[in-house]
Amino acid sequence: MRSVIISKRIISKGNNILTRKLTNIINFNKCYNLSYKNTNKFINNYNNYNLSNRIQPLSSFKDSYDAHVNERKALGVVPKPLDAKQTNELIKLLANPDKKEEEFLLDLITNRVPPGVDEAAYVKAAFLTAIAKGEATSPLINPEKATKLLGTMQGGYNIVSLIELLDHPTLGSVAADQLSKTILLFDAFHDVETKSLAGNKHAQRVIKSWADAEWFLSRPEVPKKITVTVFKVPGETNTDDLSPAPDAWSRPDIPLHALAMLKIARDGIVPDVEGSIGPLKTYDELKKKGFPLAYVGDVVGTGSSRKSATNSILWFFGDDIPNVPNKRGGGVCIGAKIAPIFYNTMEDSGALPLEMPVDKLNTGDVI
Repeated sequence: MRSVIISKRIISKGNNILTRKLTNIINFNKCYNLSYKNTNKFINNYNNYNLSNRIQPLSSFKDSYDAHVNERKALGVVPKPLDAKQTNELIKLLANPDKKEEEFLLDLITNRVPPGVDEAAYVKAAFLTAIAKGEATSPLINPEKATKLLGTMQGGYNIVSLIELLDHPTLGSVAADQLSKTILLFDAFHDVETKSLAGNKHAQRVIKSWADAEWFLSRPEVPKKITVTVFKVPGETNTDDLSPAPDAWSRPDIPLHALAMLKIARDGIVPDVEGSIGPLKTYDELKKKGFPLAYVGDVVGTGSSRKSATNSILWFFGDDIPNVPNKRGGGVCIGAKIAPIFYNTMEDSGALPLEMPVDKLNTGDVI
């Protein structure tokens, strides 16, 4: 692993990189009534926290969220992921959920909080860690489920907790299962290695799993045959066609920004709203054939906004990523010529870019 091949100086500074990142937003979390024992064990102190006086009524939270959903629906996009304040309100409601809204609340904590090092992810990780360690409770999430949900958060604020849980008498095996599927650990790898060398059988299993590349080999194989419907953009598609510079302000909001993809009319492309919204109706019509769409062009991906351009294509041509809101992977992109860095960006985002002759391919073809 790359994190192993690293200078001693960087290792000495890097072993606690996640811990340092936690301290960066300590003041933020104080604002949301989060407490912690130290930066290695960031846990909500629910035992001493009087939730009854501070919980926002469910009706107020849900009304606010439903209003947001409707606002986004009017724009033709899905709701934004929860922010840290919303996530903090959510976890309070999960402590004593309304019976009628249990499914709604559980879906939000499972699927609508961004993973990684987003501030909302910190709040979620702290809550799940507290449940796993018996310092908080929810009738909807037991310690085992909390540990499994930590495992869906990819990397970042969940890592310290999962590594600590390797020492847990009943959850160690569950934590090992989650870490075996997680590769975004960076220098936290050494913490697992240390436990492994000290004889922790769960840590040893994680190291063995990584060495055997089970995180990769356990994923579905690329199908022998993929059937797609062609959406072809003749000529050259540069990244500004896919991620227009005047709309750069919306790039972090992938579903909203993607609306601007191909918003300018050109040969074979008819935007829904010229200069504002791309050919969404065309996408919908082509999808009626029953197959995913493939983005096809003569030259694809020239220009500098490669990641946001990739995000736009994948939003309409890719697949949802489990437990990751408003981001997609997968998808097929075919070009007679694909700009090399754009090609790599598509691959890194989970897409299948293919260079091949496209002169005989036309919009609507099923291939």
